[in-house]
Amino acid sequence: MADMDRRTFLGTGVAAGALLSLGGCATPRDDSRSGDGGAGDASYSGEVPDFALDEITLDEIHEGMRSGEHTCRSITEMYLDRIEALNRQGPRLFAVLEVNPDALEIADALDREFQASGPRGPLHGIPILLKDNIDTADGMTTTAGSTALRGSIAPQDSFVAAGLRGAGALLLGKANMSEWAGWKSFEFGASGWSGRGWDGGRGGFCSNPYALDRTPGGSSSGSGAGASANLAVAAIGSETDGSIVGPSSRNCLVGIKPTIGLHSRGGVIPIAHSQDSTGPMARTVRDAAIMLGTMVGVDPRDPLTAASAGNFLTDYTGALDPGGLSGARVGVLREYAGFDSRVDALFEEALDVMRAEGATVVDPVTLPEELRFGNEYEMEVLYHEFKADLNAYLASLGPGAPIKSLAELIEYNEANHDLELALYGQELHVRSQERGPLTDQKYLDALAASHRLSRDEGIDRAMNEHRLDALVGITAGIPALQDPLDASGGGGGGCSTPPAMAAYPNMSVPMGFISGLPVGMSLCGRAWSEATLIRLAYAFEQATNHRRPPTFRASVRV
Repeated sequence: MADMDRRTFLGTGVAAGALLSLGGCATPRDDSRSGDGGAGDASYSGEVPDFALDEITLDEIHEGMRSGEHTCRSITEMYLDRIEALNRQGPRLFAVLEVNPDALEIADALDREFQASGPRGPLHGIPILLKDNIDTADGMTTTAGSTALRGSIAPQDSFVAAGLRGAGALLLGKANMSEWAGWKSFEFGASGWSGRGWDGGRGGFCSNPYALDRTPGGSSSGSGAGASANLAVAAIGSETDGSIVGPSSRNCLVGIKPTIGLHSRGGVIPIAHSQDSTGPMARTVRDAAIMLGTMVGVDPRDPLTAASAGNFLTDYTGALDPGGLSGARVGVLREYAGFDSRVDALFEEALDVMRAEGATVVDPVTLPEELRFGNEYEMEVLYHEFKADLNAYLASLGPGAPIKSLAELIEYNEANHDLELALYGQELHVRSQERGPLTDQKYLDALAASHRLSRDEGIDRAMNEHRLDALVGITAGIPALQDPLDASGGGGGGCSTPPAMAAYPNMSVPMGFISGLPVGMSLCGRAWSEATLIRLAYAFEQATNHRRPPTFRASVRV
């Protein structure tokens, strides 16, 4: 496949993060739908109301609950008010598709539990947004942003949602996303849009809270914008190749894409089981680390989680060492830089910080060229697995599922052209449907080649050869202007593909700003090395403190 074709979707975290879910609408923001404000609406002054919980951390919320300053209900009410003020009014972020209709009742129950027996777990009473492809068996739907699954309520919680509830979290709402995580058309040119966004005025075109005409990245667009804009304490995203780390970079967040199998994909609308994962997106490394450990465990619904037994921690906070860079060895993915001199300058400053904190920086470290440019192996794996995995997910919904197969989805899109195909086609769906079963030799060969390039000849080789603790690179470029007609997405950069193909962990941490727009740095490594990456990221975060809240400017000149 041509390089540009692949970069449009997968690769590299280039425009929207990845699978660069790029959906679109007729204009970057169609303000004719309503008069409730927006980046292009004179009724929006560019200011947002003060927020008492702005930038609050998990620990600070729990301190407030213990002191009596906050209750679960008061916290939930404040976040619901915040969503009301910013999601479809004011800056019109369109980061949240729906809120939990039972949120206040759940908050009251959590308050009673807290008074009677103390916190259920490390997330007790913490409002969290979930990407709209993560099943919750409650009053919220799970649609992957598609009108084809309109009204679909899962028969049981995803393993991830159940873990969050078990830790005491309040699942506040479903975050907007690029439809089907971007796995729909080669022509998609803007992230954060879904067909569901036009369903009765729900959703819309998700905006970056640092500049409303810029991309928030995809496909976890609403998770990124919502967590950064303080619409919740944190969010859960999902990634196949860059969809957690890309939006985290563009929204000044910490994002962790774990080793495949650390988090179950049971009850998560898929692209491909060889690369899909959920993960936390938060404003601090500590918050992300706390959340990561609440969603681990072996799940019979996801056979790949069996490998995590003995390799996961339920508490990753022991890795939070401010001196964690001292004595570390990190290798620089220099070949993934060079696309923007301004971003390169930030990256050099980040490497200098690492050296000053005691790390040995090995520069450069090379990976196979096929991982940087388009290769047919990853695409072939995704074609085959999307068909098999989506059909299995739809079957799990039971006989009442709105659609029951990929073939029916294709037919639905064709029959609802104005909702789903007005600007872009569905050739990725069609090509996936044309693939055979997972026993096909073409698929088996592609998967073997993908792992050989990314693991044996890639990350494992490089880390063993240079005795590295992690590889470091630029997560993504400057957030690009939202342009649904520009399939390249703009922005440049990204090193998400090697760990995505390898099924290894990847983590993004804020690296700085260019003209007020955030840029992130990635740390990736061997399988099950999440604690090591957290240690390095935390030390970098503590030495730099790059996180700043968004400014909600209508536009920024770069």
